[in-house]
Amino acid sequence: MSYEFYLVSPLEKVFWNEAPRPLAQGAVLSAWRGTRASVQLVCRGGDARRFDVQALGAPCAPRLRAVACVPSDFPCYERRDDGYLRDTPGLFPDPLMPLERPQILALPGQYRSVLLTFDVPQDARPGDYAVAVEVRPEQAKGDAPRILRFTLRVRAAELDAQTLWHTEWFHADCLAQYYRVEPFSEAHWTILERFIAAAAREHGVNVLLTPVFTPPLDTAVGGERLCVQLVEIFSEGEAYRFDFSRLGRWAAICRKHGVKALEIAHLFTQWGAEATPNVYVWENGRRRRAFGWDVPATSPAYRLLLCALLPALRAYLAAAGYDDAHVIYHISDEPSRAQEASYRAARAQVADLLKGCRIVDALSDLTFYEQGLVEHPAVAVDHIEPFVRAGVPGLWAYYCCAQCVDVPNRFLAMPLARCRVLGVLLYLYRIEGFLHWGYNFYNTQYSLRPVDPFFETHANYAFPSGDAYLVYPGPEGEPLSSLRAEAQADALTDLRALRQLERLAGREFTVRLVLATAGMQEMTFRRYPQDAAFLLRLRERVADEIDARLG
Repeated sequence: MSYEFYLVSPLEKVFWNEAPRPLAQGAVLSAWRGTRASVQLVCRGGDARRFDVQALGAPCAPRLRAVACVPSDFPCYERRDDGYLRDTPGLFPDPLMPLERPQILALPGQYRSVLLTFDVPQDARPGDYAVAVEVRPEQAKGDAPRILRFTLRVRAAELDAQTLWHTEWFHADCLAQYYRVEPFSEAHWTILERFIAAAAREHGVNVLLTPVFTPPLDTAVGGERLCVQLVEIFSEGEAYRFDFSRLGRWAAICRKHGVKALEIAHLFTQWGAEATPNVYVWENGRRRRAFGWDVPATSPAYRLLLCALLPALRAYLAAAGYDDAHVIYHISDEPSRAQEASYRAARAQVADLLKGCRIVDALSDLTFYEQGLVEHPAVAVDHIEPFVRAGVPGLWAYYCCAQCVDVPNRFLAMPLARCRVLGVLLYLYRIEGFLHWGYNFYNTQYSLRPVDPFFETHANYAFPSGDAYLVYPGPEGEPLSSLRAEAQADALTDLRALRQLERLAGREFTVRLVLATAGMQEMTFRRYPQDAAFLLRLRERVADEIDARLG
């Protein structure tokens, strides 16, 4: 039987029915100590057969994860550009599945891949490692192995720590629903910690959406998401009392895993801040929903609750290790010009209570900033140019389903380079923070019901597949990474490296190097290199320049 094996870039999506581009002979992949490098091993079989895989000559043994495929019958909107890999339904490579043994499965007539990830130790010896990836049939000890080679170059420098504020909205209710556990049961806490740890360790998330109230995000008007309210509220006549013990446990988990800031879930409903979140209160021994879609944002009763809660919350978080400089608040998500009055009224409810705090809201209209309604905007990448021209300091950026033409994004149907180029663009635009709404949103649009993210990848045909989540729920409450998550993590490493080179050589030199490598005079969120080769080439050139300056 004839079998094909070859190595391909980590930025290649290996579809079952399309031959990927192999790595060039003598390919060099660089990583700094304490970071990682990846390569994909691809096979195409005769009969179904398993092959053992090992990598020799590397500074560490690789993690092997099989690249699985998920279905999509909604890969993109009709409104799209030419930069999609496919625009028809099919199977798309994305989830990374753990392997019981370091193996690859060959299947007749199909291309399959495993991702080899080399987590370079902090104490690794710098230099070139000639890595030989050996592949031999399972239980066929006498057969000569197929050997595929590349060079892993461990750089001498240690990169500066990540300075980008990075949040991927974390949905605690979706984890309880998928794993069928009670919110904040011990089983739920175990799952929460595993997902939080992975978000911080693997995916560069250092700001975590924290459900003081159940987040009023993607919730049908008049509807309700599963309650995951961290703070227990007790009504005692005209006063309130609070139990912050669950919030304290949440904060301790975040501190343990290196989350530098907490992001308090929005204080008013989405789409205009017209109502209050669903908030449960204990009164006379009974727990009832006291606020929700039926209570206007300007409710005096809600103001009374906030007057008691927000000062107590700020003091508690500061004592728990998250002072005002490390807490982010939200009013409402993505207000439009037509909703300016309701947003203004909601903001007035809390402006005095959050004085001195960082309030960040996602928006696309510069008017909200110009009128002082949003001091720290997180701007959609396809609307960011007016904010840049206005010189808005400390600018954040985000994308979601609507950013489907020209700009970076991470739909299943898009090339991985379109996800990873984000790091370069965040550097060029001096972006301070990046926000995405879906780390693990396993619901339909409006949260009408939960979904199986391995099957229903589009939130009931609401968003192009891949928009709603970056990781998958694995066995025993362990999150499974994805090709997109790995590409985005590499983007954050690119950003760290560019900022470090700027510190060593200056911004003018660093920007000039990026543009020269791209062969462009200017790079924007709408105009950037579309090919993965640019990103791999830039990684090597930036690493060379850092090495040269550090001797």
